[in-house]
Amino acid sequence: MADLREQPGRIVVGVDGSEPSRQALRWAARQARLTAGVVVAVSAWDIPNYYGSLGWLPPPTGDAAALEERARAELERTVGEVLGTRPPVEVRTEVRHDTAAGALIAASRDADLLVVGNRGLGGFSGLLLGSVSQHCVQHAACPVLVIRHGDTG
Repeated sequence: MADLREQPGRIVVGVDGSEPSRQALRWAARQARLTAGVVVAVSAWDIPNYYGSLGWLPPPTGDAAALEERARAELERTVGEVLGTRPPVEVRTEVRHDTAAGALIAASRDADLLVVGNRGLGGFSGLLLGSVSQHCVQHAACPVLVIRHGDTG
């Protein structure tokens, strides 16, 4: 018998505000529209360590809430700028306390597809995947599509 889904497919997309992540978000929205899926835009935040006289120290505890709120505001702003205030598909946003790769790998566990942009910040950017996209390709629990910078998707 044919596979009849009760829930729409989940397309997880990593969003960090960069142009490649914006391209990935646009691609994911187009794909979700074609497949009657849902886009889950994921952004990660982490607490940076600071160097002090005693070595590497975490920031004061009050900074965590501010970092998470800033990540949430940036994600909402980016989704609004890329897809508008009334996107053509259902878009959910998730902000996770983790590294970018860790957050996307975790989100891939219940996704049908993971879409990431490749920022290509290294010296061999035209030849290699970035560290986050490479990690996702190797460890995601679902298929991964990497949108390279400049691809029209």
